Amino acid sequence: MSKAIQHQQLSKFKNSLENRVDHKVLERAVTKNGIYTTSADYRSEVNMTPVFSIDLDTGDVANQKQSGRCWMFAALNTMRHDMKNKFNMPKDFELSQNYTFFWDKLEKANYFYENVINTASLPTSDRKVSFLMTTPQQDGGQWDMIVAIIEKYGVVPQSAMPETFNSSASREFNNTFDLKLRKDAVTLRNLVANGASEKELEDTKEKMLDDAYRMLAYSFGEPPAHFDFEYRDSDKKYHIDRNITPIDFFNKYIGWNLDDYVSIINGPTADKPFNHMYTVEMLGNVVDGRQVRHLNVDMATFRDVAVKQLQSGESVWFGCDVGQSSDRQKGIMDTELYHKDELFDIDLSISKAERLDYGESLMTHAMVLTGVDLVDGEPTKWKVENSWGKKVGTNGFFVMSNDWMNEYCYQIVVNKKFLSEKLQEVLKEEPKVLAPWDPMGALA
Repeated sequence: MSKAIQHQQLSKFKNSLENRVDHKVLERAVTKNGIYTTSADYRSEVNMTPVFSIDLDTGDVANQKQSGRCWMFAALNTMRHDMKNKFNMPKDFELSQNYTFFWDKLEKANYFYENVINTASLPTSDRKVSFLMTTPQQDGGQWDMIVAIIEKYGVVPQSAMPETFNSSASREFNNTFDLKLRKDAVTLRNLVANGASEKELEDTKEKMLDDAYRMLAYSFGEPPAHFDFEYRDSDKKYHIDRNITPIDFFNKYIGWNLDDYVSIINGPTADKPFNHMYTVEMLGNVVDGRQVRHLNVDMATFRDVAVKQLQSGESVWFGCDVGQSSDRQKGIMDTELYHKDELFDIDLSISKAERLDYGESLMTHAMVLTGVDLVDGEPTKWKVENSWGKKVGTNGFFVMSNDWMNEYCYQIVVNKKFLSEKLQEVLKEEPKVLAPWDPMGALA
């Protein structure tokens, strides 16, 4: 039996198409307008009206521009929301994403070097080594990774370390930095192969990090060790706090116990039973810093704890697959936005677990939940603060249907006090280690 496509099969395919009475109309529509426009459902826009029963006032949206810092923007946004409430900060106040970006890059370089040394006995064809070299570092990250940076370096307002060309458009720097890291990987692997001592490896790594620091300082500016925090609040009252350090700034103006905030995921695959802890091998930034840890729960629990945190007046960091069934300009994420299956008369349904297992979906973007519409106590749609500026959505805010959350949201960060006592006990569990390429590590 031949496995190639046969000419007689092509004739059958052609006849099957021509037997459809609407095929010419649909061909003209799709070739002229594309799949999304032709399959779009205007009723989705009607149902996704941006009005919510719980709607937090969080100020203006930020703009990550041409960088992959969504996870960092989302985390710092949740913190500035709290600052706005505590200190009456102006609507356009932001914490410095450039400051945390600098330290994340330096720490990722060190994390990469340690992984190179630890895998130096493996051939370059090994999947783990290949994984490391494919992306030595990049802009993405996880909640626990920004926590590791803040615990070590604190935070500063954007006025103390503003954006630069390279922080807002990071491609040039990433290409150059990855070249350096791969070159350094050659050196480190050769040293290990030649039996170098631990001190020789450490001295070599320190020189590499010295070079990395210089590259970062030239590209992002050097982070302040202390600064003056000067601002006018929303009532135009003047404030100044002189000679404060980044750690002291975090403690005074944010003051969160970061250990209280935990990552909750919904990864319904066979290798991740619910109500257990997971981590991802080789995922992190700060060596000996906070470990990336996920508590996997069912979707009902996932939604419930998000609602509880919003009801308490606090926004919620979350990770999702933003490109699925979404309209960037309108700011709509809805499973009913497009009907591609009806357009082609093909069953395109696939479960959430199957999407993860077969590479159809993974976390690609982090944003912030700032509202929810509850009907009879159940969520129907969610308000989302994005970090793509004000020109998309409704002044930068998106609307997400509850069905879309069920299918394409994978992670939230909540205060553990909103979890049941049983789940709080699970948090103490030693996490199962997932492969480096597991989709639950995809944001980083």
